[in-house]
Amino acid sequence: MVFRRKSGKPSIKAQLPPVEKIETVIGPTASFQGEIRSDGSIRIDGIYDGSIETAGNLIIGEQAKIMANISAHNVSVAGAVKGDIQANRVEVLETGRIWGDLTVNAFTLDDGGFVSGQVSMHTEMSPPMLEAPKKTKADSEPIEGEIVGEEE
Repeated sequence: MVFRRKSGKPSIKAQLPPVEKIETVIGPTASFQGEIRSDGSIRIDGIYDGSIETAGNLIIGEQAKIMANISAHNVSVAGAVKGDIQANRVEVLETGRIWGDLTVNAFTLDDGGFVSGQVSMHTEMSPPMLEAPKKTKADSEPIEGEIVGEEE
């Protein structure tokens, strides 16, 4: 199954705040273990082990390696994540890798991106009822030339 971004819709990158609006940054040479809780946006380019909870956006850079369960408004993944993600929207970029389950309202997977886990989308939509076709009277009548009642 391949998911592709429709050309008319902007990516999360286009919707994310500019770098100066990001409140928390873990740089590419940093390694951090613990729990992050924030109301603002977060960018991680280094190594992180723990949990992340933010009301803002989370940007996971190409060199980032994350082992954490994540709860954020929007998540853009260009690096590697091992853990479950709950978000309004998740975007897995070409270099992004996720090993974990996603619970989202919207999801995009760029060519080359990877997800190993279940993607569950919040929706009010119920699946259609799948039933076998109903037999009509014509279905129960023998077809001309058909042998009825004899089996080999």
